[in-house]
Amino acid sequence: MKRSKLLALISTAFLCFGAATALAQNGPDLIFRKSVDFKLLTPNDKLATYGIDDPVIDGVVCYYTAHEKGGVAGMFGVAEQSSEVSLACRQYAPIKFKEKFGQGDTAFSERRSLLFKRMHIVRGCDAKRNVLIYMVYSDKLVEGSPESSTSTVAIQPWAGQNEVPQCGEFLR
Repeated sequence: MKRSKLLALISTAFLCFGAATALAQNGPDLIFRKSVDFKLLTPNDKLATYGIDDPVIDGVVCYYTAHEKGGVAGMFGVAEQSSEVSLACRQYAPIKFKEKFGQGDTAFSERRSLLFKRMHIVRGCDAKRNVLIYMVYSDKLVEGSPESSTSTVAIQPWAGQNEVPQCGEFLR
């Protein structure tokens, strides 16, 4: 088999695997993308902003912006994405805890390279101040990355809400 046919076959398999993975999980909502450089024949590098609802806590959304590499590797979904991700989380409705959680539990995770790197958004609770804390970081099979970002959500009363839930009561 010629090398170009083999590369095309491998690329198609990875694209199908990526599409199946995306359909299997409830992924983040793309808010918008902005090109940050121009590439003549392949996709541009972009910054993309996504929104993800906390799966355990109703009323909290986290927005993160991540670099998406273009070029040939980006076009085929095999580029290793950078570890730099910014994060901002907010209360947008009354807070309702669906279940107990542990400090540092994963709220969201996604692949940032073909095999070896994942981005994680984890949550914690400052029970003393009744504040939810979210941190984004990436890990890699061989070595981690020190790049991280933190955001907090001070749990506030909401219209029609009699009591403000205390995050400390929902820690495992």
